[in-house]
Amino acid sequence: MTETPTQTPDIRFRSATAKDGAAIWKLVSDAGTLELNSAYFYLVFACDFGDTCLIAEVGTEVVGAVVGYRPPREPDAAFVWQIGVAPSMRGQGLGKTLLKRWLELPAVCGARWMTATISDDNEASRRLFQSAARDLGVGCEVVPHFTEDLFPIDHPAEPIYRIGPLTGCRDEVHADAA
Repeated sequence: MTETPTQTPDIRFRSATAKDGAAIWKLVSDAGTLELNSAYFYLVFACDFGDTCLIAEVGTEVVGAVVGYRPPREPDAAFVWQIGVAPSMRGQGLGKTLLKRWLELPAVCGARWMTATISDDNEASRRLFQSAARDLGVGCEVVPHFTEDLFPIDHPAEPIYRIGPLTGCRDEVHADAA
């Protein structure tokens, strides 16, 4: 019996808009493994930080997203707040593809560092970011950042993962500015 290869759906990647806020909230809710913020949070992020948020969709269904921003106090960094993949799309490498495509967004591609805070109990995210660093051929420094005592609730510490230095489209960005 011959095995039929799995068909990968056509995935479209684009920046987020205000219309994506509800879909991102639903994606994070359905993921079941991410810390769910309010629906209003996702609406504000998709609207005000849409240029630094990435949507992956199949047809009209959002199947993945990166919620991120450029920290004002660290202009050379791009911070990943959350990355979510629909349960139906897991195990297909979409998480790594999302990070790669996120780094290509015009509002992100000038970053020298990709950062994220990840609790020690989130093994999947730790592996994802360490693997992304290897694929990019750069280092991944992990240092204390948000300690347990900073949270108003029982919450594990979240060290910061600092991946880079990135080169990517930095040269293209600077060439366009010249």
